[in-house]
Amino acid sequence: MGGNERLEELMEKTGWHFKDRSLLITALTHASLINERTINRTEHYERQEFLGDAVLEFVVSDYLFRTRREMNEGEMTKLRASLVCEQTLALCAKQLDLSKYILLGRGEEKIGSRYHDSIVSDVFEAVIGALYLDGGIEPAREFIKRYVLNDYREKSLFVDSKSILQSYAQKEGLALSYELVSEKGPDHEKEYEMRALVGGEEKGRGKGRTKKAAEQHAAYFALKSMGLEE
Repeated sequence: MGGNERLEELMEKTGWHFKDRSLLITALTHASLINERTINRTEHYERQEFLGDAVLEFVVSDYLFRTRREMNEGEMTKLRASLVCEQTLALCAKQLDLSKYILLGRGEEKIGSRYHDSIVSDVFEAVIGALYLDGGIEPAREFIKRYVLNDYREKSLFVDSKSILQSYAQKEGLALSYELVSEKGPDHEKEYEMRALVGGEEKGRGKGRTKKAAEQHAAYFALKSMGLEE
């Protein structure tokens, strides 16, 4: 698939047809590619990420303020934090397979940066920034509603899964541990499978590109299997 086709495909997923496509291209461009090409070093995603982060916080805050009238300021702040953190945004990005559109230098490509949560979440915010710059708040808001605020309770549960499971285990006096089940793939594209053991019994399994990510998935599925969703 050519560059233009990939860009069209991604625009379709964002729900917005960019008038200035260079904004979307910049949102997808990692600094490593700029450095390798020795071209204008400002044309990568970091500035748009800065803007997108602010737009994201505003839209999520506005949504929670208007829809969760039973929540106080502290509760809304905690929920917002779980929805705009790196882990959640990386999870949101997977819904539109954002990693495959990122433009990286050869070195970063070689070490698998395309799949690193820190980079994918930054690009996700940069895309929000691009949407805001090209069309204003509404296309950015619709994108955030589609990919961040959809099923947000499940996302919040996922992000807090390890701490919720730990609290439960401590309250019940049960040991909680995680064990490696399998490890597959080359070093730059590893996939780990972990299992969560509560009181010595397996309660959930999860996969991820790091052991920590796999543990989080295992904890999430453990909570689901034990009926401990908050």
